[in-house]
Amino acid sequence: MFEEYAQIKKEMELVYLHDRRPWMIGYSGGKDSTLLCQLVFEMLDALPEEKRWKPVYIVTSDTMVENPIVKAYMHKMNKALNQASEARRLKIQAHIIYPEVHQTFWSLVIGRGYPTPEPPGFRWCTERLKINPSNVFTYNTIKQDGEIVILLGVRKAESRARLRSITSREIEGKLLTPHPHIAKAYVYSPLSEVQNDRVWEYLLRDGGRSAWNTDNRYLYNLYRGENLSEEDSVVGQVNKDNMKITGNSRFGCWVCTMVKEDKSLKNFIDHGATELIPLRDFRNWLVDLRSNPQARDYRRRNGTVYLMANGEYGRGPFTMETRREILRRLLQLEVDTGFELITIAELKIIDKIWEDEGDLSRRALVDIYAQVKGTRLPWDGYKKAKYDGDTVGLLQDLCEKYEVPFELMSKLMISVDNSKFYTRSAVSAKNVEKILNEGWLHFDAVREGLNHEN
Repeated sequence: MFEEYAQIKKEMELVYLHDRRPWMIGYSGGKDSTLLCQLVFEMLDALPEEKRWKPVYIVTSDTMVENPIVKAYMHKMNKALNQASEARRLKIQAHIIYPEVHQTFWSLVIGRGYPTPEPPGFRWCTERLKINPSNVFTYNTIKQDGEIVILLGVRKAESRARLRSITSREIEGKLLTPHPHIAKAYVYSPLSEVQNDRVWEYLLRDGGRSAWNTDNRYLYNLYRGENLSEEDSVVGQVNKDNMKITGNSRFGCWVCTMVKEDKSLKNFIDHGATELIPLRDFRNWLVDLRSNPQARDYRRRNGTVYLMANGEYGRGPFTMETRREILRRLLQLEVDTGFELITIAELKIIDKIWEDEGDLSRRALVDIYAQVKGTRLPWDGYKKAKYDGDTVGLLQDLCEKYEVPFELMSKLMISVDNSKFYTRSAVSAKNVEKILNEGWLHFDAVREGLNHEN
């Protein structure tokens, strides 16, 4: 009944035994990567132990803003994959990779004020949250092992775009093709000829048990809802055991602002996951916030100003006040839902960023956390204000009186304070000059020049 899969496993065995280059599989938790892992498990399990001579790395990317239900599933699969591999001595190693803490979504949005990603071209998230962490793992593996073979679960039948992509990289008569961007990496796509209607048939056979002893019916549940034609026509109704389901075959970040409406979240909610409603509402608020000029600075982070195509002045990062409000609402969302949505490591890096960018009290973040959570962060006791409230208030009054931006003065004072222990005064002077050159003191002149040109 599954002769094509027997042939694929035979081909996999041939490629596996051909050399000692380790394999790497990108596991998203979706049906195609699950099928790929299933076949690799079965192929290795059938080999004598002495022939399992090289590692197989299964790599899952956690962007740290995954849908909490999908995230829990991905982490559960990671644990099950390692347990099954260890029990059967398959030399499979499942890893979860994360973006660097200073490059996470919240570190950039709440910490540095990055406006949330926006179509068509302002998509800064994918590279930082997924591509870079994956590349780091890949390059480290190549450095350790010399060369690697990357197995992909792509199929020609999945979409026309993927059909063109796969076909363009094929080398006639060869199973492995050089990776188009990564030196010393080769690509192997054993599932390229598998048809849609055969994927679920294989995954749901034998009661849906996976090779690592989990239930593939739950994965099936995660796919149903938006496009039932393929799944229903193949396997009909499956006993869901009241599991929460959705219909989006591409599980993305719950906070994604690249789409007008998040269909994945919508379908989870429509099929019973009502605990995700507050996340959807927060995400929609973020989308609206991006378009609110009052929520954003009138200059970019480097101090430049610019005109948009419609002749209006563009906007820069979220203001410090807006960032504090985003953090406050995000922490309240954690309290209301019970989900972990931001990590302590992220909060620590955001605290440092805020301090460097003008938080003279040095306590904005820790106080917001204490107010919302009712507990204190581990470093709360070490956060002593650089200046008391009266001094800060006086400074604000003077800035208003002499029409000097308070944020400018805050940055200057912090910069001078941070460099006061340098023996060379040039260091402090250079930092001050950099801040002053960020358009702070001559914004009006720039604006006047732009108006004159128009």
